[in-house]
Amino acid sequence: MRKPASEIKSVLVHVGLDRLGDGLLKLPFVRGLKAAFPNAHVTWLCGKENSVYGSTLAPLAEDLLDEIIEYAGVGESPKELLGSRPLSGRSFDLVIDTQRNFWIALAVRRIRHKAFVSPAAKFLLSSDKPPAGYKFPKAMQRQMLDLLEIASGQRFDTPASLDLDLPDGHIAAARSLLADGQSYVAFAPGSGGRPKCWPLDRFIAVARSAHEHGHTPVFLIGPQEEVWADVIRAELPEARLPLQSNAAQAFDFDPLLTIALGRYLAAAVSNDSGIAHMLAVGGAPLVALYGPTVYEKFPPMTDDITVIRAETFGSREMSAIPVDAVTSALLERLALGPVSAS
Repeated sequence: MRKPASEIKSVLVHVGLDRLGDGLLKLPFVRGLKAAFPNAHVTWLCGKENSVYGSTLAPLAEDLLDEIIEYAGVGESPKELLGSRPLSGRSFDLVIDTQRNFWIALAVRRIRHKAFVSPAAKFLLSSDKPPAGYKFPKAMQRQMLDLLEIASGQRFDTPASLDLDLPDGHIAAARSLLADGQSYVAFAPGSGGRPKCWPLDRFIAVARSAHEHGHTPVFLIGPQEEVWADVIRAELPEARLPLQSNAAQAFDFDPLLTIALGRYLAAAVSNDSGIAHMLAVGGAPLVALYGPTVYEKFPPMTDDITVIRAETFGSREMSAIPVDAVTSALLERLALGPVSAS
């Protein structure tokens, strides 16, 4: 019999790692943990790497997660099943394993616990299980919320958006970077992997069309793509690069600043990337480009999105997406009207 949620005093959640996009998509789950188990000490365990909740997204989780353990050495090798227990000496009322690999679930299950929930092998190892006929959803965010429902016996709806309480300094900086009442359209040509990147010259071509229609292009490029800055300035002098400005240097590519910039955009075009998730959360209408990755698993948290898939044009390579398709989708979105910012 499930222990009443109010009596749960300790919860451990196992993930492999958290990237920026993951961290934003998992935030409703993290919020739900505190709502479901208000009296529990919540431990976030990263088995293989680190978590953005311990660094760039720490302000969004500092009141929700009591402890973050990174590089825990869980899920790296099946030999772990023959060694000492993970987190030796510690015990938890509830352990939630969020991944589906069976041997990793076995390794996590060796952490001392009173109840265990994992989707591995159709919840074979779980203390609590979903009802007969249950189908695990495709979207990672809904998967996480389903696990929380199974563990707590409570209902958690999928949010259409995140209501983020951003720091005042970030909002003020974003407002100053995109001031003067122009209609700004953002372009995010980077991504964590080059196969997910639409060619830069095509982003510039679409940005030029947006400028010809009266919008100011804004290129959002991170530290890994700063080599593109000179190319963009040379090809499109009208473009703004706010993250490379002197005013933004103090923020050191803080994702919360990029989220704040999303509030002041008429629209944005992005690859499948962390920035796409940031802009969506910030409220920017999005044209999202997908090639080798699957939109349904990690969709940005917005209903205001147009998805363009390379496979529509005969290939999963990003280069298959034509400029005209993206330009048309963007101009159609812009014709719907500007975004109101506060």
